Amino acid sequence: MSALHELSTADQLRGLRGHDFTARALAEHYLDRIDRLDGELGAFITVDPELALRDADRADEQLARDVHTPLGGIPIGIKDLHATAGLATSFGSKPLAGSMPTDDAWTVGLIRDAGAVLLGKTNAPEFGVACYIDDGVAPVPAVTPFDTRRYSSGSSGGAATAVASGLLPLAHASDGAGSTRTPAATCHLVGVKPSRGLVSLAPAGSFFATGVEGPLARTVEDAALLLEVMARGPVGDLYHWRSDVDLAEAGRDRPHGRLKIAWWTDTGFDDVDPHPEAIRAVRRTVELLRELGHEVIEIAPPARYDEVTARAVRDMLAISAAMNTAAMVPHDKRDQLTAHTRHLAATGEAMTGADVLTMQAVLARYATKFLTAFDDFDFALTPTTSGPPVPVGHFESEGIEHVSQRMIEWSCYTPWANLTGQPAIALPSHLDDDGLPYSIQLIGRVRQDAALLSLAAQLEHEGLWEAVHPPQWYR
Repeated sequence: MSALHELSTADQLRGLRGHDFTARALAEHYLDRIDRLDGELGAFITVDPELALRDADRADEQLARDVHTPLGGIPIGIKDLHATAGLATSFGSKPLAGSMPTDDAWTVGLIRDAGAVLLGKTNAPEFGVACYIDDGVAPVPAVTPFDTRRYSSGSSGGAATAVASGLLPLAHASDGAGSTRTPAATCHLVGVKPSRGLVSLAPAGSFFATGVEGPLARTVEDAALLLEVMARGPVGDLYHWRSDVDLAEAGRDRPHGRLKIAWWTDTGFDDVDPHPEAIRAVRRTVELLRELGHEVIEIAPPARYDEVTARAVRDMLAISAAMNTAAMVPHDKRDQLTAHTRHLAATGEAMTGADVLTMQAVLARYATKFLTAFDDFDFALTPTTSGPPVPVGHFESEGIEHVSQRMIEWSCYTPWANLTGQPAIALPSHLDDDGLPYSIQLIGRVRQDAALLSLAAQLEHEGLWEAVHPPQWYR
């Protein structure tokens, strides 16, 4: 029999329901792996074995009575930017380390109600405003297990590290400008950013919100299982909508008919070229899609990152940092914030109301250009990142004031889908000669998440990528 972590989440569910192994045995298997391996990976901020085993025993009681919940007995990690009752939540910030929420975030409650076993909180950057995790809350940065000298991105980097290295079968993530998709790219995983409103923002909904929670997994089917659990909203949610297709089924389905798909590799920056392997990832996907009978057309990016647009994206990060700092961090602890957060917060605090409205207008105009171009296509295809996972220290190497720009240049293909509200998925492509992962991104029409999952499942079934694993997988 395979080691338990080698099984997909779907196979683990089948094994639990068939009484091949217990939820406690599964949880103990992962807890042991976390204890042995996470010291060099930085996947977790908090692990609570006692809580996990209580959850597992509760799941086993239900399984013994053949009571099956959607995730009954499946271990999971919750990103540390989302509150968990009774489990410390730091929001990636030293001043908040050890904070103990009294209530679950909405989606966390859904995951718990689905019977998942919470092992702990996965590593995230301070307030989620970076695409790397090196804030000192965890003992080491979150790194890709394919090369532990390189970041696993962010803000869901800890979650991606955990899944790729076999410390979790799947993980909860969230994505405000690519924060699920770029970690998936660095770790050879599937990462889903749903359409705006499919996964509820409650209780913190906002007219200006670009972020949405979603799954990180090794297979499309596994990602779809978790997304179906998360896709429920409370009464009164401003944006929430329900899919009329079972998303778990969509992750096992295949698309119907011939699809029209746009593709490009241009970064949108005049002075930033994509890595040749990022181009290769897209071109091999184009070839496969054409072999499957789809119409695939190269186009120019519908909008470019001129200085006004790039500034607006940087300002969006600054406003987020300023708001979180003001709301959550006492004045006498703000010197404990990372240098990057302090720089962003100072920038955001200096912005006027008119500056914020101008930023929103610029980003809305940018998003509209993509939506207009999309009117002629079913899907779009791009790289997920402009290059491979970057070395630890890369983003701060030219000074804190340049971090945001360097992040945007590396993750340039992802933010627009957050602004338009479209669903997007990162899929593995291949490893280069140095063993580094590359990834492609598919973007669907608004509220056509099921169709996006089905196309992704088709590419997986037809062999777009191989199920390769990093060294830690075999330990």
